[in-house]
Amino acid sequence: MQIMKDSKRAVKLAKRVLKGRRAFFELKGLLDERGPLPEQHYRVGVYFADSDVNIYQMRQWYAPLQELAKTRPVVVLARNAAGALQLMRESGLDVAYVPKVTSIENFIATQQLDVVLYVNQNTRNFQMMRYGERWHVFINHGESDKMYMTSNQYKTYDYAFVAGDAARARLSKALWQYDVEARTVPIGRPQADHLDGEPAYTPDDRTVVFYAPTWEGDRPAASYGSVLTHGETLVTRLLETGRHRVVYRPHPRSGVVSAEFGAANDRIIAMLATANAADPGAQHVYDESPVLGWQLRAPDVAICDISAMVYDRLATGRPLMVTRPVSEEAEVDEGGYLSVCEWLDAADTDNIVDVLDRVIGDEGARERLGEWSTRYFGDTTPGSPTRRFGAAIETLLSRADAERLRASETSK
Repeated sequence: MQIMKDSKRAVKLAKRVLKGRRAFFELKGLLDERGPLPEQHYRVGVYFADSDVNIYQMRQWYAPLQELAKTRPVVVLARNAAGALQLMRESGLDVAYVPKVTSIENFIATQQLDVVLYVNQNTRNFQMMRYGERWHVFINHGESDKMYMTSNQYKTYDYAFVAGDAARARLSKALWQYDVEARTVPIGRPQADHLDGEPAYTPDDRTVVFYAPTWEGDRPAASYGSVLTHGETLVTRLLETGRHRVVYRPHPRSGVVSAEFGAANDRIIAMLATANAADPGAQHVYDESPVLGWQLRAPDVAICDISAMVYDRLATGRPLMVTRPVSEEAEVDEGGYLSVCEWLDAADTDNIVDVLDRVIGDEGARERLGEWSTRYFGDTTPGSPTRRFGAAIETLLSRADAERLRASETSK
């Protein structure tokens, strides 16, 4: 038994090494073709230490960062070859490949980089945070009431850009002696200004259901994924009606920890393909596109697990349900939106059609969505979050100028 486990580990390691080598050589070709980045050009950087497996965390920020780059050049400091390659292929942003600490040192010696943004809590963030005379800012990769959102690691950063009042209240409650007022900046959800793209189906009279489950999680407290407990039944029932269209967007890490979870995900994908083969007009969608846009805006109702996806949909004010975790060990904070949300229990998935008809037609639920959208994101008027994000960056750049001026006057 142990020999088999060791053999599987060896095969996985070999595949990982091979993938890394391929990514490195392809990346090198792209970098050589592009040439060096201009010196003393960037005051805003985004630090990303992960491989392409977590590229979804960066994808959420592509559009807002592209908008920012129109007035303030932005560079992504990528530490992993596969991650850097994916960023160069799709982000539309300038990318600096800095695999070693010395690579970081060499790059920042040529750039002022007054503001460095972080989208996750990778432990390698500390290799960048060692450098002072700049602001280190946590921008996260989503807004939610997951335990991740109250990590004491927030204290590590000079500032954190948060969505709104709900995030500030959450941090005030969870973190001791953390000056939320001074160290957090509410910007709303800039991504909501960029929900672009045309649906991957032709709109008709079918009710479109967006089902976006999260992955199985890496520990019991974070076992929010519903693919095994809710997913197969609810998708089966919706495919049977002939009046629903399913847009299925599973988390890209689905099945990474649990083979059983991954197998259930594969079965759902296969069900959609079979249903489309039987009725091409149904146009069910298995969505794995890199960027979220129409998926949040267009569907008539969304079913999400406890994840940032809930709050991305909440920002649109459109009908929404949240799957209730079956695991008793899953930590659920019902002090925020989850205290009033429309829960979907596993036992109710067999009746999903009636449940969705009720939720879609519930005016009271729509009013609650609007109220809580404001509480989480503030002013959701189109363009407002993007302006607040840009203004927050400008404020920090001004503070950086003031710090540099103060330092120069002190040294005289």
